[in-house]
Amino acid sequence: MDEIRYRPVADAGLTAGQVRARQAEGKQNLPPEPFTKTTGQIIRENVCTLFNLFNVLIALALASVGAWSNMLFILIIALNTLIGIVQELHAKRLVDRLSLLSMPSARVIRDGAAAEIPVEEVVLEDVIELEAGRQVCADAVILTGQVEVDESLLTGESDPVHRAAGDKLLSGNFVTSGRCRACVQQVGAGSYAARIAGEARQLQGARSRLLGAMRRVTWFTGFLIPPLGCLLYAEAVLLRGEAAGPAVVSTAAALLGMLPKGLVLLTSVSLAVGIAALSRRRVLVQQLYALESLAYVDTLCLDKTGTLTLGRLQVEEVHLADPAQADRFARLMGSFLACAEDSNATFQALQGYFGADGVFPPAGSVPFSSERKWSAVDFGPEGVFVVGAPERLGGVLSPGLRQAEAQGKRVLMAGLAQGPAAAGSPLPPVHPLAYIVLADQLRPSAAGTLAYFREEGVDLKLISGDNPVTAAALAAQAGFPHADRYIDMSSLTTEAEVERAAREYAVFGRVSPAQKKQLVQALQKAGRTVAMTGDGVNDLLALRQADCSIAMASGSDAARQVAQVVLLDSDFGALPHVLAQGRRVVNNVTRVAGVFFVKTIYSALLAAACIFLNLPFPFVPIQITLIDLVIEGYPAFFTSFEPDGRKVTGRFLPTVLRRALPNALSILVCFVLLLGISPLFPLPAGQYAALFYLLVGTVGIQAVLNSSWPFDKLRVFLCATMTAGFYTAVFLFHHLLQVALPSGAALGLFVLFGLLSFLVERGLALLLRPRQAPAPAKEALDG
Repeated sequence: MDEIRYRPVADAGLTAGQVRARQAEGKQNLPPEPFTKTTGQIIRENVCTLFNLFNVLIALALASVGAWSNMLFILIIALNTLIGIVQELHAKRLVDRLSLLSMPSARVIRDGAAAEIPVEEVVLEDVIELEAGRQVCADAVILTGQVEVDESLLTGESDPVHRAAGDKLLSGNFVTSGRCRACVQQVGAGSYAARIAGEARQLQGARSRLLGAMRRVTWFTGFLIPPLGCLLYAEAVLLRGEAAGPAVVSTAAALLGMLPKGLVLLTSVSLAVGIAALSRRRVLVQQLYALESLAYVDTLCLDKTGTLTLGRLQVEEVHLADPAQADRFARLMGSFLACAEDSNATFQALQGYFGADGVFPPAGSVPFSSERKWSAVDFGPEGVFVVGAPERLGGVLSPGLRQAEAQGKRVLMAGLAQGPAAAGSPLPPVHPLAYIVLADQLRPSAAGTLAYFREEGVDLKLISGDNPVTAAALAAQAGFPHADRYIDMSSLTTEAEVERAAREYAVFGRVSPAQKKQLVQALQKAGRTVAMTGDGVNDLLALRQADCSIAMASGSDAARQVAQVVLLDSDFGALPHVLAQGRRVVNNVTRVAGVFFVKTIYSALLAAACIFLNLPFPFVPIQITLIDLVIEGYPAFFTSFEPDGRKVTGRFLPTVLRRALPNALSILVCFVLLLGISPLFPLPAGQYAALFYLLVGTVGIQAVLNSSWPFDKLRVFLCATMTAGFYTAVFLFHHLLQVALPSGAALGLFVLFGLLSFLVERGLALLLRPRQAPAPAKEALDG
């Protein structure tokens, strides 16, 4: 066993004067990267968008020909952008205040005393104390003690690495077991620990279906607008001999119609509002699109300790193998706890029950790790005292102890190893001295929360490092579905076995950190969208792998920094609110997006038809602006904040395009038929244009009505005021809109073509309706 080497400097630290000198010289850590965007980023990302660029270019073209009345749309763009900035800044203020409670800190020795400080205040040559769950906040050299560190953020290797006095610790790693003091060797620009949380999250990027769909739509419209704009303008000037002014106005209208103005912004605002709402419930969302990710989750992996339970273990019983050895066992246990380099919940419970009196001096130690499931201290002549899982130490449980495990309690074995123990070597046989029964309490909200997810169709998996019998018993007490289907993961050695277990079992015990990640990967490979909860460094790899990662604020720095969502009150019962907010955003954006895409599709189709037939585009920009404002923006903005906790089904882009396409095609059909009958039914100049504009607005209103089903009071009010507002504006402000006042004949044709558009839309909607896939077998869903 490695000997622990002590150096006097470890207890010295820096004086207050030395700290101030280091700070004045700039030899301190950089401030941690904020979890939220900066104010400048928010303004820049809302202003500098591809949609805004196209709109500004169109506005400049209209200004160049003096078409000022057709530039009203730029005010709507500015208003929408301002709303997005205000909403995101409001969410930022709320989240920033909560982020302070989740920022990493460091324990340093200054003026001979330990102090907890923010990581950015660590200076060169500070002496820092590290223990299990702590992040190494700066490059340092170990002075005393020994630890095991997870270097996966730097090396990609998940196996813990043993470090002792004289070894170097790199910033960004996490201590998985043990305790040490280390002298800081490099800070500031040379160390990136203060930014490690942001870097860890950026490894996988934003997994957003909405964002991906918006980017594809942006690319598509950006690809169409330049060539169609050039063709429309060239045809108007060169073939029809129009002046530059009318040609620019007509072309601008076509291009404006292709831009689903406000949809990307509406999505960001909806997410920002959801994050702000959750912050009031003490839930910190550290990544904007994480809220959306949870909406798609169909499998939730739960860590038992600290998530399903309160994480406050208590010793209930001690069963001595030989009552005559009671005094010796008490002295060994007290000495073990006095010098053990662990601080997890189990050791805290043992210290609370046995105390920590160092009777026997230590000659060395092996800290606890999730891989070994045991820890040991060498007391020289007294022997090597070992505490750990009975199955790892060769213990045999009595029927009473097996009954305790069946009731959800945890059993530890304490004994003397019959030979030396070392971190990287097999453990010699252990002679048992005592078996210790510990109990944890279920969270009061656990049963109700599990029932909620079960009713919402979310498959639940319990993943624990504890004995599977204990974990299954606690799960059954909380009403966990299929709690009787459990497995001991320590018996599995291959990825194929882990994948099969992920399909067949609901409770997983004795899971190593690497296996937690493998279970998440196996579920994702099976097509599941996986959320993972955790609070310790043993959950780190799985949290980073999951589609949505959720950490408890009471857990380790490592888990909080890597997770996308942090429950600041460590209350598992807050998760239903997170799921509900995510579903609200996705369902509402999906519902209203079809309305925005109706105009995008019919504008592109009409532009292509006009180029083919050598006709001017039938609208002017101010007419498009009225549709944008009254029919698209007004109802969509207010209904996007409605609660909608339904399970998300289908893919976003195919769903919204399928909803929008029938309306858009019905407009194209009516346009072609109106061109065909115009020679047969001659009307005064401008009447067919007015008729077609009313028809397009009516089809847009129909799309809003379809998206508003089922109706409630708010939706009825919005639809009624939208309809009245559009028709009133057309008749009262027809001069401003550059629309002829419709005659009786034009209104008669409008009614007939309105009915025709409705029938075409309904017929196409039925043709495009997706076929119902057969329901999967219940066993497959539960597996």
